[in-house]
Amino acid sequence: MSAGQALKLWHDVNLHLVRGNEPDLSGRQISILLTIYLEAPPHTIRDLAAKLGVSKPVITRALDSMGKLELVSRRRDERDRRNVLVQRTVKGALYLERLADLVGNVAKTL
Repeated sequence: MSAGQALKLWHDVNLHLVRGNEPDLSGRQISILLTIYLEAPPHTIRDLAAKLGVSKPVITRALDSMGKLELVSRRRDERDRRNVLVQRTVKGALYLERLADLVGNVAKTL
């Protein structure tokens, strides 16, 4: 895939997301969501912040928004009550499944 095709794919996928009925997530939110679903748990706010190179409050704000959409959930770590574990949800899994289908379908048109 050429650089132009890659950018066209990214553009077209984002255009479908903005026009569609799915929640309009930011690039940061999508990165967090993909990290939670593609990498093995456990996921903590501290670990996500370090991985993405942002502060913990940035992760917390993104998780607040995604939590309202039921794409992720949070709970206290029973082994270490200082940690908050970020968990997958059914709605989040379905969102990413539809996103993967969209990317695949748009990629076929290139």
